[in-house]
Amino acid sequence: MGSERPASAYLPLFAAAFAAALSVGYAQPADAAPQTLREGLFGDRPAPGRRASPPVARYVSQEGEGFVLDRSQTRAFMKFDGSPEVWALRPHPAPRGDVIYKNDLGEPMLRATRLGGLTLFTSERPGGSPVALAGGGTALRLAPLSPQVLLERMAQASAKASRAARRLIPFEADASPDSSAVVADAATVAAEAVARLSRLPDGRSLLGRLKKVKLIEGKKPAATLSGGEMRITVAPDDGLAGRPSSDRIMQAVASR
Repeated sequence: MGSERPASAYLPLFAAAFAAALSVGYAQPADAAPQTLREGLFGDRPAPGRRASPPVARYVSQEGEGFVLDRSQTRAFMKFDGSPEVWALRPHPAPRGDVIYKNDLGEPMLRATRLGGLTLFTSERPGGSPVALAGGGTALRLAPLSPQVLLERMAQASAKASRAARRLIPFEADASPDSSAVVADAATVAAEAVARLSRLPDGRSLLGRLKKVKLIEGKKPAATLSGGEMRITVAPDDGLAGRPSSDRIMQAVASR
């Protein structure tokens, strides 16, 4: 890198500048809906011959990939072991009474059978891999944040993205008490998207299009890239489902 400064050298400067510009408060956690996703899809009780899956549990695929699946809320949420990202999934009916859970790009991530079986779909296993119940899990929800914690999360996201791009990528936000938690989570997901892009064969070229990340509030989640600025829109009322996934952010960079 020669005389290029490491991304970590920018953190004190960035944090000070960001503190002066960001106005934030405390976020309130979204209320849990009274109806679980399983109840909405299959009714209050499982039909004869069908097992009732735990609303929140940890699963492991044949290849050893573990994840937590939370079906205790109106949306299903999924988090892989060792990853900071929580995936918000939508259920879609499938043949034989099965349900396919898709991400915000419409890509299948899980298939649930009427008998309680699960199949995981990944880029490495597009045809699917069966998974087994491995134990209990913790519900995937946003926690309230103080302004200081939000500032720290933004600085951490900028540092991670800057390390991946090998240059400074500042993160900016217009946050309110209602949006601070989802803004912080969106920043984490955006940094994860940058890190994933950097590992692609053409990642360096793609990241050359990205100069900074701006997070704003809106009616529905979105990710757009224009003039080097990645603009990420969050919908605070939707909680974890109120921001785009790393796949969607990567697509916004790659499609330019």
